[in-house]
Amino acid sequence: MQVYKKRVLETTEVDFLTSYYSQDGDNAAVSGGVGTEKLSDITSTFVVSMPLNDDDVLTIDAGISAYTSASSSNINPFDDGVADPFQASSGASSGDLWVNLTGNYSHSSDDRNDIWSTKVSISSEYDYFSLGVGGSYTKLFNEKNTELSIHANIFIDTWSTIYPFELRPFITGGKGLNDQLFTQNTITGNTNYNPSFSEFDSTGRNSYSLGFGFSQILHKNLQGSLAVDFVQQQGLLSTPFQRIYFGDVADSFVDSFQLADNVEQLPDSRFKVALGGRLNWYLNEIFTVRTFYRYYYDDWGINSHTASIELPVKISDKFVLYPSYRFYNQTAADYFKPYETALSSDAFYTSDYDLSKYTANQYGFGVSYTDIFANGHIWKYGLKSIDLKFYQYDRDTTFGSSIITAGFKFVMD
Repeated sequence: MQVYKKRVLETTEVDFLTSYYSQDGDNAAVSGGVGTEKLSDITSTFVVSMPLNDDDVLTIDAGISAYTSASSSNINPFDDGVADPFQASSGASSGDLWVNLTGNYSHSSDDRNDIWSTKVSISSEYDYFSLGVGGSYTKLFNEKNTELSIHANIFIDTWSTIYPFELRPFITGGKGLNDQLFTQNTITGNTNYNPSFSEFDSTGRNSYSLGFGFSQILHKNLQGSLAVDFVQQQGLLSTPFQRIYFGDVADSFVDSFQLADNVEQLPDSRFKVALGGRLNWYLNEIFTVRTFYRYYYDDWGINSHTASIELPVKISDKFVLYPSYRFYNQTAADYFKPYETALSSDAFYTSDYDLSKYTANQYGFGVSYTDIFANGHIWKYGLKSIDLKFYQYDRDTTFGSSIITAGFKFVMD
């Protein structure tokens, strides 16, 4: 007798995801912890999942992101008008494209209790290239009420080292103070500008991650999960265009822009650990509670706590509302130095406020529309769902951001 089994994926599915993100603040790492952090970004992604047979699924994820950044534009603040850390420059670094392509292949056993997957990814932007490979294994047992998983990833990345414009004359073979930046402009403040700068020897970065997951249905209305992730990074972990200003070196300026004393210097290794858990409680046909907590630490001195709650409210067969809140706080990295507090004798330093001590709150709201019959059509595809969400994020370091996301899922007839 032939045994029939349900396909892992019945038909091809296509997801189109798009978002608009904007941020602002007063602590730009590009200009040494002061200056505008204004940035806007538009991202579009297509995810196509195709059943190859009853057991195998191929997923292709292709995305592109276009941003404009007042902060990164000040990698070269001297290319138009008066240089000022709180004003955007119109140079080449004021905007860029990020592109990504990921392929994922998954195989499920006949009883659907074992799932293997492997993936390859490639991404690129103007100063960064990344190649990644990874895989995972998931085991379901106890009548699929219990799930164990393991996943691993490797990323091989390469920087194109782009340094702050005023430091480039001091690279090997440069003209130093004879460069036209200094001969055609007047240095004010400390006129004997002499940065303690040298190029990075290596431009590679490797990242290795290993994670374990456990999920358990505790009750017909209650599900919990635990996860632990380990990440080891090696190589160039400093960002080459992020300036540093020393407290024991007199300031030099061109126009209103302070000339860098150096770029950030960080160790060439970093080990990270994250421990987290989720608890989802189905209260009734209308209300569900989803909670999450994560503890993170690394050997750079950062410890952080993340807690979030989402309260889906089903207002009809087709519409669900998603109010949410997320809390986050962290300690500062050992190497974080605000503007002009690093010393020239220090081995490591950064003025990147992502590595500072801060507390953040994020408020979100979303709405989801689902049509299980996919009555709406575009060509051969039926519209199965639409998701719209908005998040407002605020730190206690003057930084704030907002993002609007939209997702559309289509299924082939």
